[in-house]
Amino acid sequence: MKRSLCTALLCAAAAALLPAQLPKGARPPGEDWVQLFNGKDLSGWNVVGKEEWTVSDGVLIGRAVTKEYGYLETAKDYRNFQLSLKFKCIGTGNSGVYFHTRFKPGTADVSQGAQFEIDCTIGRHTGGVYGFGRAWIVWPAPENETVVRQNEWNEMLVTVNGNRYISRLNGVQMVDFTDPRAPFLTGTIALQLHSGGDGHMQFRDIWIRELP
Repeated sequence: MKRSLCTALLCAAAAALLPAQLPKGARPPGEDWVQLFNGKDLSGWNVVGKEEWTVSDGVLIGRAVTKEYGYLETAKDYRNFQLSLKFKCIGTGNSGVYFHTRFKPGTADVSQGAQFEIDCTIGRHTGGVYGFGRAWIVWPAPENETVVRQNEWNEMLVTVNGNRYISRLNGVQMVDFTDPRAPFLTGTIALQLHSGGDGHMQFRDIWIRELP
């Protein structure tokens, strides 16, 4: 009985110390969702490349103004997380949610990372995972290729937990894949504008939940 009481007190003391070890205002991983895009400006994000990123009426707008790739990258790294967002493809917009990302210094060249594909053209594997220098890693089942909606808001939820990648699009699970060859387990998150000059993407309601 005495030993059990001591154990309980030690556990309580350890739990009480945890918040003090976190930065001021931070929450323990997995405790809650936090807003990644504030709906007002690009605070917490860095522009990579020469493409145009603006904010209007709570919407993050990415426009391709050259024929090159462009990205909007988080200022901090993320390891294991769930990310929720809404996106709209305008015209032939092509994009993606990169994770565990790095760029060659001073360039928009990806040196590490993979992306959850975003492309509202049917058959372009939105929700699939592409990258790590291996092209397609996994893509959705054929019957799910029509889940994406052109010129409408789409809801996407992605989970990166170690080497396991899960995506849901408009309430439908697109992929759930454990990658035995995952070369990287941490890095930034980045929204992509594909090269070619036709990319025009909109994003809003971007939230993240870090996992233990």
